[in-house]
Amino acid sequence: MKTRKLGNSGLEVSELGLGCMGLSFGYGPATDLKDAVKLLHAAVEKGVTFFDTAEAYGPFTNEELLGEALAPYRDKLVIATKFGFKDGKPGDGMDSRPERIREVAEASLKRLKTDRIDLFYQHRVDPNVPIEEVAGTVKDLIQEGKVKHFGLSEAGAQSIRRAHAVQPVAALQSEYSLWWREPEEEVMPLLEELGIGFVPFSPLGKGFLTGAINENTSFDKIDFRNIVPRFAPDARAANQAMVDLLIRIAREKQATPAQIALAWLLAQKPWIAPIPGTTKLHRLEENLGAVDIILTADDLSQIEKAASEIKIEGARYPEHLQKRVGK
Repeated sequence: MKTRKLGNSGLEVSELGLGCMGLSFGYGPATDLKDAVKLLHAAVEKGVTFFDTAEAYGPFTNEELLGEALAPYRDKLVIATKFGFKDGKPGDGMDSRPERIREVAEASLKRLKTDRIDLFYQHRVDPNVPIEEVAGTVKDLIQEGKVKHFGLSEAGAQSIRRAHAVQPVAALQSEYSLWWREPEEEVMPLLEELGIGFVPFSPLGKGFLTGAINENTSFDKIDFRNIVPRFAPDARAANQAMVDLLIRIAREKQATPAQIALAWLLAQKPWIAPIPGTTKLHRLEENLGAVDIILTADDLSQIEKAASEIKIEGARYPEHLQKRVGK
């Protein structure tokens, strides 16, 4: 596994990281503890050095899981976590007041069994707290040695620029994949200008781009995808065209659709480090195989041409959650 630097920050991570949310939260019941630890250990053994969590995942249980499982390897790893929701509960709204950021930092350090947070993201921009105050609080935590780098998640261009002026932003984490390309419009040019790394989450379209989901798939009753318009059965039927494209290219490359989707992301910029998540060992191995796939300029232009003719149906978030992004 090669490494990449996230922008100009000096923060070096494995080309592919591991998004850990799904082990505890979001996609149905939490993974059995023994199986989750086994998966995390396998990721480390296969060269993953970049692990993504948040107090909101659970809440709290995902950080505790990583603290337990990754303690033996801690000094070789970059662990990212997040603040920004009231009491760690996304349903209760945002809270990025300076005192709350400090509380989260102290609690996360304990749960992660560590003395520093390598990358501390604001989970969503809080409209009630100036971004300069947020950046200033994290700057203080960096000076105190409790945090190494500052990140933003799903922030818009204006917030990124304002925050970066107070405390350099090491990375932006946002959704980005072949079926969600909005970041290319404003955000990615700004990241390039300012020397900020990009960490795409849901790089496999919340599982859809793997080819394992179709219009007839049913999700667990507590699975977040049940409320996502893009996962309504008619949208899934329409969006199958993107999966068919990936399947076609995967056949040519003797790869899987998921590997092509990840290889495409890695080919976009050298400062991008996607964080696909999974709860299954065989999927982890499949995803990590993407780093060995080389897409030529010709391959990329073929994908670009074919993808531009596919209209993706359905919003990526229900309306109440859409209001929280791009601020």
